[in-house]
Amino acid sequence: MREQSVPEKNIFVEKQSGKDFNRDVYRQMVRRLRVDDVLYIKAIDRLGRNYDEILEQWRILTKEKGVDIVVLDMEILDTRMDKGLMQRVIADVVLTMLSYIAQNERETIRQRQAEGIAAAKARGVRFGRPDLPLPDNFGELVRQWERGKLPLAEVLAQSGLGRSTFYTRLNEYRLLNGQGKPR
Repeated sequence: MREQSVPEKNIFVEKQSGKDFNRDVYRQMVRRLRVDDVLYIKAIDRLGRNYDEILEQWRILTKEKGVDIVVLDMEILDTRMDKGLMQRVIADVVLTMLSYIAQNERETIRQRQAEGIAAAKARGVRFGRPDLPLPDNFGELVRQWERGKLPLAEVLAQSGLGRSTFYTRLNEYRLLNGQGKPR
């Protein structure tokens, strides 16, 4: 971007996935764009990873907002150039192909990620935060709460659990102690 002399205040760096266009930084950037502005993008997959949405955003930016787009790693995708019909057709085909490739890459990554997670789970790897240990007096706290002698807020404070974690652990506790099906 600096090689294109883009002022620092006009450089938008986004860490969020390009799976869709519901991204705060992207929306902020689009709001700042005006007619005849030039939007530089390093690569089409940096714009997005959804085939239909890339094409739709391209149309919105170039046709509705009147913005020129330059994809730095694909010179043919430069809307500033006065193109004849043949060049526009070629650019459209390239944009379509790159959009397809970007979405296909995202789907491949998601598939590999799912396979990796499944393999890790099969090996016994647990995901998420470790379970908090129950206090030694958890059973007593539950009994007092069930009898109405202790408000839930007090049980949560004494057990150190959040509300949803408390109910999850309560169901586990009841199952382990033969108190029937979880609620």
